[in-house]
Amino acid sequence: MALPLPPITLFRDRFGEVRHLMAPMAGISDTVFRSLIREMGAQVVISELLSAEGLVRGGKKTLELMEYSEAERPVGIQIFGHDIKTMSEAARIVQGAGADFVDINFGCPVKKVVCDGGGAAWLKDPVQLGKLLSSMKAVLRIPLTIKVRTGWDEESRNVLEVARVAAESGVSWVAIHGRTRAQGYSGLADWELIRKVAWASSIPIIGNGDLVTAAQAREKLEKGYAHAVMIGRGALKNPWIFRELLGEEPDFNLLKLIDRHFEIAIEKKGAARAYLTLKKFLAWYAAGYPYSSPFRAKIFATHDIDELKNLAVDFFSGISAESRVDDGKPFLMGGHG
Repeated sequence: MALPLPPITLFRDRFGEVRHLMAPMAGISDTVFRSLIREMGAQVVISELLSAEGLVRGGKKTLELMEYSEAERPVGIQIFGHDIKTMSEAARIVQGAGADFVDINFGCPVKKVVCDGGGAAWLKDPVQLGKLLSSMKAVLRIPLTIKVRTGWDEESRNVLEVARVAAESGVSWVAIHGRTRAQGYSGLADWELIRKVAWASSIPIIGNGDLVTAAQAREKLEKGYAHAVMIGRGALKNPWIFRELLGEEPDFNLLKLIDRHFEIAIEKKGAARAYLTLKKFLAWYAAGYPYSSPFRAKIFATHDIDELKNLAVDFFSGISAESRVDDGKPFLMGGHG
């Protein structure tokens, strides 16, 4: 089982084969960041998790989160919820909006989501999960994909069964975060279990968890751990990771990256809204660089986008991407799958 598994061919005719995707992350994977990361080489992007209830009710904020641009394709919209009828109707809405595929969040460990029966709570009942998938497939003409964890807790790591149910229900791929819901983001992702599922599954398996360098992601692919890899937090620390995976030589130009992020954010959101989101991205980009702590303090004390941009230019013009160090501290530990 050392040979690479075949790539995902779902979008081959329109977009080529898929080996690496950007993970959906709450509060991060909006249309601005998805557009940027597609330019940086990610082959597929997925929205942050959207409430099925919010979509069906026509909630303004939820509908805004579903917005995407043509440049993002192939783009999936991820939804979560607890009710089969509502989830199916939400899938129909996503399809009507023109997305390339619908993704279901079966991995979110956040208490308010799972206590309501959404996210990782579905993993406790694969039979009911299968009924949900069949109901959603019945209303869809576009592909349906899912993102899961290895199980609810250590005693119920049932991802093999979940993947089998997904395949039988017509799901196009299963992305597996290699931790249980009970683990949250502690410990290490279980890539051996991901590989076991990948070799047993009749549909592609995407591996996710603890991939912070291109070398780590490349090794998982070359050694047959999964058909493709999904990278989340690692792309915030190193937005060039997808370029590296494509075999390109990234320029690691921080100022160019920052300038482009500002440009897309202002274009899509306007200066006022862009200002609010750009602060947190700048804080993440700065993680691991010398004097990043006082820089973060300064940007969160700013008052407008021009001041923010000036601080960013001053800070990032004085450092090189190669000077970043991994401090080993937890990074972005909540809210997604």
